[in-house]
Amino acid sequence: MREARVLLGVPVAEWVKWGREPVVTQTLRSTAAATIAYVVALRLSSEPSPLTAPLTALLVVQVTLYSTLTTGIRRVNAVVAGVLVASAFSVLVGLTWWSLGLIILASLVVGRLVRVSEFVPEVAISAMLVLGVPRVASTAWDRVLETLIGAAVGMAFNFLLAPPVWVATAGESVEGLARRMRQLLLGVGEGLTDSVPVERAASRLHEARRLDHDITEVDAALRQAEDSLRLNPRVKEGLLHRVVLRTGLDTLEICTVVLRVLARTLTDLAKERERRALFPPEVGAALQDLLGRVADAVVSFAVMVTTDVSRSAETAEARLAEDLDGARASRERLAALLLEQVRADPAQWQLYGALLAELDRILDELHLEHRSRRLMEELDKASREQRERHPRLTALSRRARRAFARRGPGEKDGRR
Repeated sequence: MREARVLLGVPVAEWVKWGREPVVTQTLRSTAAATIAYVVALRLSSEPSPLTAPLTALLVVQVTLYSTLTTGIRRVNAVVAGVLVASAFSVLVGLTWWSLGLIILASLVVGRLVRVSEFVPEVAISAMLVLGVPRVASTAWDRVLETLIGAAVGMAFNFLLAPPVWVATAGESVEGLARRMRQLLLGVGEGLTDSVPVERAASRLHEARRLDHDITEVDAALRQAEDSLRLNPRVKEGLLHRVVLRTGLDTLEICTVVLRVLARTLTDLAKERERRALFPPEVGAALQDLLGRVADAVVSFAVMVTTDVSRSAETAEARLAEDLDGARASRERLAALLLEQVRADPAQWQLYGALLAELDRILDELHLEHRSRRLMEELDKASREQRERHPRLTALSRRARRAFARRGPGEKDGRR
């Protein structure tokens, strides 16, 4: 019986994991919204098969509420503009090859003017579909009605069943990137006291360059998380979440660039010391220790950025501070050893200096004070942009706060 319960538990866990995937959520939501839109259109539209409604709902429903609203508005604008263009042309000319060319040209121009973004071709498609039927006026307004039904169902679907917040998924992507960086740093630190073939050093460099692709994937996940925080009623501090994740990714991106330069420095050093040990035993061990501590600090930084609960965040911050303290102490030991090495053999002092400068840059980017200062700058920038984008709303909000501040304690409580 116990084995049966275990076997039954595995598929349930897998279903829960699949349910968190954006592709699964998008598929289920789009299917349900399109079906509901078709049922509603059957009752309200005079068309026997009102497929425009489910098509619109299919295109309107997105993974996040913000993208659903923006897509729905642009979609409705595109269809209405195409219908109006077709209606105007149906009054003036019939359907010929030259009128078809004119209507396509006019629809594309109108689509740019009404700013429907990626739905510019939809304006021409709607106009052609309406112009190609014998009853233009009736079909035109039926198409508008079906479009409105599909857009309304799609928007209502995400309002009533709020889409998930994809912060956790973006956090997993950020942590995954940090762990891949950690593995690369540990790999770079292997065999530093031996003769490192140039091919192996170059392979580390290529691996560091491949991190750019990982950054792109994490950035896409982060953009989805940022959209899921906008206009979401379940999120109280959406701006703070967005800034924390975005600045965290920016820091890791800078670290990947520095890591690539670090791999390049070690590759150049391997070329200079072909068939010889890359570092003396004591220096190599100190550098390997520093790279390991920096690798741990990178992961601790990612954990701190992606942690929401205050107590866990404090633990992650303390762990990062401990890793950074150990890395700085290790860095001082390495600097003293490299200084002795330069005095004995000054030929490679430039590469040694570059090595220390690159490691210093990574530690500086992970520094807690640098992180706090960056967060405050980004929050101030976002607030300033919000005020500039919506000056009237900002002024109204400021006046409301001032009016509330002038009220006495008794008035705030409803007492005289």
